[in-house]
Amino acid sequence: MAKELPILPTPQQPQEGETEPFVYSRVFCVREQAPPLRLLLDYLKSKGQIPLIAKMDPAALDEWSWAHISLGYNRERKPIQLFCVRDKGSYQDIYDREKALFLERLSVFDDVEAQLARECVTRTRFIATTRFAKNDIVEEGYDFNGWILEFFQDNCNGIVQMDGQGFYSPKGELVVELEEE
Repeated sequence: MAKELPILPTPQQPQEGETEPFVYSRVFCVREQAPPLRLLLDYLKSKGQIPLIAKMDPAALDEWSWAHISLGYNRERKPIQLFCVRDKGSYQDIYDREKALFLERLSVFDDVEAQLARECVTRTRFIATTRFAKNDIVEEGYDFNGWILEFFQDNCNGIVQMDGQGFYSPKGELVVELEEE
């Protein structure tokens, strides 16, 4: 079973009864195992980013079975939440729903790019999902989120999907446009 990693506190919580809009992006990964978080943190540092994480047992960063972590990019902004759901384990139901939803959405397209995206989603072993507060993100946060997505795309044979936009090629070009549902 995956370990739950500590979450960074968020500075500005929504008021009672108010729902905060979130933006989701995903990488559908064909690689069998998600890499340990330490590799992601090292990658972010190599790109000049300084990820802010809650104090935790350093051994937790070497776990392959992680499920969630909050990654801050600026102390004044809410962190980006990173989730990992797999084709087996405790969050398999979420994995199954996400995979089925995107296969259904891609089924209406018949071009080559959509076929390649469908193939990648079909072969997916885990989904790395980022979530950030739509009203609290700045350009620095979009860049930080992009580096997270790029890490999983490059290291886990993945394809990037962003809500309200669609699927992206490894070159960063929108190849399958999906409107917001």
